[in-house]
Amino acid sequence: MTTAVWPLIHAERAALAADLADLGDEQWTTPSLCAGLSVREVLAHMTAAASLNPVRWLAGVIRCRFDFDQQVATRLAEHLGSSSADTLARFEQTVTSTTSPPLPKLAMLGETIVHAEDIRRPVGIGHGYATEAVTAVARYYAGSDQVVLAKGRVAGLRLAATDGPFATGSGPLVSGATVALVMAMTGRGMYCEDLDGDGVATLRARC
Repeated sequence: MTTAVWPLIHAERAALAADLADLGDEQWTTPSLCAGLSVREVLAHMTAAASLNPVRWLAGVIRCRFDFDQQVATRLAEHLGSSSADTLARFEQTVTSTTSPPLPKLAMLGETIVHAEDIRRPVGIGHGYATEAVTAVARYYAGSDQVVLAKGRVAGLRLAATDGPFATGSGPLVSGATVALVMAMTGRGMYCEDLDGDGVATLRARC
């Protein structure tokens, strides 16, 4: 891609923070698309990811005896704060952060977009993602199973975006908005409702 990744991450974080500024108390407790986590908890998880450098990440993994789920839960609790306003304020402080765990920058962009949708969709907030950002994330996930199983989930399918240049694979077609393809690739089955083609049923079953 021709644009540096961090500015795209920062722009998406800023947009999410703005979208959440007027969220009501009940909306903060709404279940997100991340199993077992509320909207507020997913935002705290995003803050944690933007606050962990590789050294702190590794130290936490060792402390949790390589239980990665425990590491995630521990870091989330650290950044949840005392109230939803506190949770949002903590996230706002990381909007321009370039700190991250030992992940490719495109994986961090993917985490930012996917978790933003995990939050937005359950509370009914729409957002127009930059074509370059979602296209880069779609291409990354289509070629990688790092962090989340995505490449394996779309094996044997042809994916084609209807709102951008993303296209990959061969087999039964799955088409739709790039962000819907990204979310389905990462296991969010409800986004299959937004997709068309003979391969949708297969992709839904894999979610």
